Amino acid sequence: MSPSPSKPAPRRGKIDKTAAEIDAQTYATFVSDLKRKIADARHRAGLSVNRELVRLYWNIGRDILGRQEREGWGARVIDRLAGDLRQAFPEMTGLSARNLKYMRAFAEAWPDVEFVQQLAAQLPWGHNMLILDAVKRPQERAWYARQTIEHGWSRNVLAHQIGSNLFARQGSALTNFSRTLPTEQSELAQEILKDPYTFDFLALGPDMLERDLERGLIEHLRLLIMELGKGFAFVGSQYHLEVGGQDYYLDLLFYHLRLRCFVVIELKIEDFKPEFAGKMNFYLSAVDDQLRHPDDQPTIGIILCKGRNEVVVEYALRDSSKPMGVAQYRLSQALPAQLEHELPTVEEFAREFPLMSVVRLRIEIERALRDLAEKKGIVFDRPVGIMNMLRDLRKNGAMPASTDEMLRALRIMNEASHGVDVDPDAAKRAVEVGTVFLTELRAMDTHN
Repeated sequence: MSPSPSKPAPRRGKIDKTAAEIDAQTYATFVSDLKRKIADARHRAGLSVNRELVRLYWNIGRDILGRQEREGWGARVIDRLAGDLRQAFPEMTGLSARNLKYMRAFAEAWPDVEFVQQLAAQLPWGHNMLILDAVKRPQERAWYARQTIEHGWSRNVLAHQIGSNLFARQGSALTNFSRTLPTEQSELAQEILKDPYTFDFLALGPDMLERDLERGLIEHLRLLIMELGKGFAFVGSQYHLEVGGQDYYLDLLFYHLRLRCFVVIELKIEDFKPEFAGKMNFYLSAVDDQLRHPDDQPTIGIILCKGRNEVVVEYALRDSSKPMGVAQYRLSQALPAQLEHELPTVEEFAREFPLMSVVRLRIEIERALRDLAEKKGIVFDRPVGIMNMLRDLRKNGAMPASTDEMLRALRIMNEASHGVDVDPDAAKRAVEVGTVFLTELRAMDTHN
């Protein structure tokens, strides 16, 4: 039985061109082309759904721009486009007139397709809309996009960073790094410092003490690390040092994983005074002597003050041989609404404090591995992490029996060091495994 002939496709009715504000045939072709692009993009989505969606939105925005420029179409055509596209794709939620206008603005802001593919398409569409709305200069927009990708900021965190003017604050602290550190180290160290630091998550009154400020920062450790930036691993507060039989205590001690050095932070609730630099110089010498590993870079000091006079800071740091910087901090009497949900709950507090133990343990393990490597004659030509040290040590002899378990726990330790939320049970297990591994490692070191 022969197949029945297919029915011819119905012909489109003609539109009275004289009644249309624009060339109807051109418009119909344009809408058809957009429908094809949308359909094609949805088929390719898969795991790369966000990247494809953002690229699609950029393409739609570019095409709208191009048509408006070539055909002289006005802004009202976007309302018509939205109606036609939503009729064709009723299940899609991003084809409103408002979103089409964002697509047009998006394409206008980023005319370079390579930039869109490499940067903007890596961000969720909501992040892109926020950057378009809140940031006007192209250089600043690109900077926030890169920082969001690097740090994994949520939309609310991105909004907070833009609102706190992080772009202007980053790298603006007064320092002596250019004179006291090698060029590459100096540039990176300068980049990680801000001025001022914003501690909007603290609601402290004018009569606060330095201890109140320190306690508030520790209680909000996750938000403090977010403000300090990527790479800061918490070591301790009121960290004890003994020098010449006398006791001294550092306000806050961190280890920076990219700089490969300790960072001492001193908190002052008054304006900067020259004697603060002298005290910091003493602390840096003590940390370098007692805590710094031979592979570590020189310890850096950050003095956080309520205010500072640039001339006084310049004179105080000019002849210091130790790398230090002076920055201001800013407090808020009321918490911004967009950050209310970012505050740790009671349950989150319970999670954060065990994480401090994970971070301290990780640093102790790394130091013990370096000591063992030295005794075995293993020389690292550059700073390496725990994973690489374990690999090289394994090639040169026996390792602790718990090494495999330690490798599995290392991911939790690394996440905790970067301020990432870690499951409390996983953190507890990582501490148990790490403690056993460290004990076995020190026993091996004693017998070598």
